[in-house]
Amino acid sequence: MSKLSIAEQMIAHYNAQDADAYVSLMTDDAAEAGYRGDVLRDGKEGVRTGLKAMFAQFPENRADIISGHQLGDYVVLHERVFRSSNSEPFEVMSIYSFEGDKVSRVEFVR
Repeated sequence: MSKLSIAEQMIAHYNAQDADAYVSLMTDDAAEAGYRGDVLRDGKEGVRTGLKAMFAQFPENRADIISGHQLGDYVVLHERVFRSSNSEPFEVMSIYSFEGDKVSRVEFVR
């Protein structure tokens, strides 16, 4: 499976609000962070806990992939995120760093 396919699968798990399946594609010490900034969710368990809390807060949350690109051990997805049917969507660039076939870090540009 290509790294782009793995990142796309992560978004499918995100949209299904399946935090367990999402983190199954990550390294144990993975992190989610702002681009070149502070870590938002640290470690596989931190990502799982953070996602479950966000899904509880935003039960309609989903991300649509506008485009995706892979270069070596990196994938960039341009996404449109919808928190609820009553809120305006926003766009984000997500940069996935890989170690082998697992994601070690996701950074968000917003």
